[in-house]
Amino acid sequence: MRALRWHGKKDIRCDHVPDPQIEDGRDAIIKVSSCAICGSDLHLFDGFMPGMESGDIMGHEFMGEVVEVGRDNKKLKVGDRVVVPFTICCGECDQCRRGNFSVCERSNRNKHLADKMFGHTTAGLFGYTHLTGGYPGGQAEYVRVPYADVAPVKIPDGLTDEQVLFLGDIFPTGWQAAVQCDIQPTDTVAVWGAGPVGQFAIRSAVLLGAKQVVAIDNVPERLSMAKAGGAITINFDEESVVERLQELTQGKGPEKCIDSVGMEAHATRSIDSMYDRAKQAVMLESDRAHVLREMIYVCRPAGVISIPGVYGGLVDKIPFGALMNKGLTIRTGQTHVNRWTDDLLRRIQEGQIDPSFVITHTVGLEQGPEMYKTFRDKKDGCIKVVLKP
Repeated sequence: MRALRWHGKKDIRCDHVPDPQIEDGRDAIIKVSSCAICGSDLHLFDGFMPGMESGDIMGHEFMGEVVEVGRDNKKLKVGDRVVVPFTICCGECDQCRRGNFSVCERSNRNKHLADKMFGHTTAGLFGYTHLTGGYPGGQAEYVRVPYADVAPVKIPDGLTDEQVLFLGDIFPTGWQAAVQCDIQPTDTVAVWGAGPVGQFAIRSAVLLGAKQVVAIDNVPERLSMAKAGGAITINFDEESVVERLQELTQGKGPEKCIDSVGMEAHATRSIDSMYDRAKQAVMLESDRAHVLREMIYVCRPAGVISIPGVYGGLVDKIPFGALMNKGLTIRTGQTHVNRWTDDLLRRIQEGQIDPSFVITHTVGLEQGPEMYKTFRDKKDGCIKVVLKP
């Protein structure tokens, strides 16, 4: 089969690799009909996430048709159409029973590495480093899905791939980011980053009843999409984020702040962002944390900071005194996808939201390597890339 594989920093290739096989009775093999490039994949592309090995198959946003099931899998049958969440979960451990699927205690087959890196293991993830199990990803023609009797979401007739594909990651990720904020009708919600996750965080905050939602980015196409979704926009290349947020909140600051950027903040005019880039270049810091610092500074006292953006290692110069003295609450984490999918699928079916709005490019799998570069460089108004194997 064909698959997109990582061969080093900024080196993604479309290769021919062996087809996946059933390895456990709970497995399923999925023939991929649609997959997507996620902003998190760019952290791998740029070489900032540890644990990648040459030849690893990329991708954690995918869906398709079941073509084979293991003997113990009673949930799926050949011919089922499913979206596969990026988090691999067993459904039986303490964390899964609590609905904390992204920290499943069993699915990371490299648990010893994650224990050493993080203190405790997190769930296995598709296509996302050997720290999370080294599982082959979904930017391929076929995928083996472990524990396939738990996470895959069956898709009813009448819905297109484009409407439901993002149930596997970015839609529930943006939704969880907003839910973690405990949004009230009087709240201003500020969202840093208007990429795909930020777009869904914006629309989720609107659906959850925020008084006003503010989107912060510097890419005109992303700001335009955010505005169409109901957000007030701030271009951080053209005006001060802090001053504009103060103006929009009568000097009080937003009650809720969402970091949809993560470890590669692209602000370039501030002293702290230049400091991050210099330290990152000589491997004294792994993540650029400008957005975290700005959120802590501007968030209203007793407010909430929600962090769906991915961080990989160590950050520096976090104003923890401000965080503590302002009484801020921080909520983070990879997404507990299956906690949200039933509700979000219903909202799609009822027409509350059509997630396909975020798609700007649809190409064949073999064009994937070039689309990684397009996505990274924010060319041609690229916000979300869908690949068709």
